[in-house]
Amino acid sequence: MSLQLIDISVSDKQAHPRLAGRMTGHVRAVLSETLGGQQQTHELAIPVWADVENNASDGDVDMAMMLKAADIIARLKARLDGDKLS
Repeated sequence: MSLQLIDISVSDKQAHPRLAGRMTGHVRAVLSETLGGQQQTHELAIPVWADVENNASDGDVDMAMMLKAADIIARLKARLDGDKLS
């Protein structure tokens, strides 16, 4: 099985209603999976949060949120690769 991240973008974001400096939102991730010679594309909406400085630019906030989502995907991929060894 092969799982690859082929696209990632922030779909929505907003300031947390109670925690200053925290942004919440969703990141759209498109994954390509190859299993048994068949390729499948998966589009996911990953809920994420990121703590950012008050003067952070929109680009910095987006990057922080996409990094959180990429980390979640990496942990998922590692878990799936580990199960293959079991």
